[in-house]
Amino acid sequence: MNEGWIAIAGLGPGSEAMITPQVSDALARATDIVGYIPYVARIAPRDGLTLHATDNRVEIDRAIHALTMAADGRRVVIVSSGDPGVFAMAAALFEALEAGPQAWRALTIDVLPGITAMLAASARAGAPLGHDFCAINLSDNLKPWDMIEKRLRLAVEADFAIALYNPRSKARPEGFEKTLRLLQQICCDDRPILFARAVSTPHEALRIVPLTQATPDMADMRTLVIIGSSRTRLIERAAGPILYTPRSAA
Repeated sequence: MNEGWIAIAGLGPGSEAMITPQVSDALARATDIVGYIPYVARIAPRDGLTLHATDNRVEIDRAIHALTMAADGRRVVIVSSGDPGVFAMAAALFEALEAGPQAWRALTIDVLPGITAMLAASARAGAPLGHDFCAINLSDNLKPWDMIEKRLRLAVEADFAIALYNPRSKARPEGFEKTLRLLQQICCDDRPILFARAVSTPHEALRIVPLTQATPDMADMRTLVIIGSSRTRLIERAAGPILYTPRSAA
């Protein structure tokens, strides 16, 4: 049996054109694809390939399954949307690796980067991440709300542009509501906020509004939100506005 390996691959934000050649090559050589149901659905079936689609919130089980198959000589690709190292499966795989059998550490494991939603959304709007920025996951599944609130406060104090992942779901809509209230209280200016939904897909929609006019219903789990810094600017033009943050700071 051939030596098994694992590739943790980012499928990008949605468009097939944004999947890197490196990821496409790994998918072509794989015997098994492992991932969350909608991400595995993006992979075309073929002879010799087994698709292992699982529900959300079972990342460690998914990682253990992939490691076990690779140890048995399978060529396994774990798929994530965007980039696998940004709030995705790479960290889960390494958590399972660290806690698992010593033999797993001899496996060939590669992390194959992808275009994450934060970068795709920024590019569509212009360059709102053109100066210092940070990314915060608003999901409180794996961390308490008080930690999220602390990080939001410190990010505003440091005057970062802020990319917000997983802003709002049907199960926990209150998180983004609390986030907007907090930002509207602590920001002393009406900085722009970008709502970028389903970037690079046929359902793409971009909206830029002042922070004071932002409402919770402008976001869902397919939306990437970017809060501008105090220096972020909007260039109005007939072809559509450009949002950018200048490279220098006074």
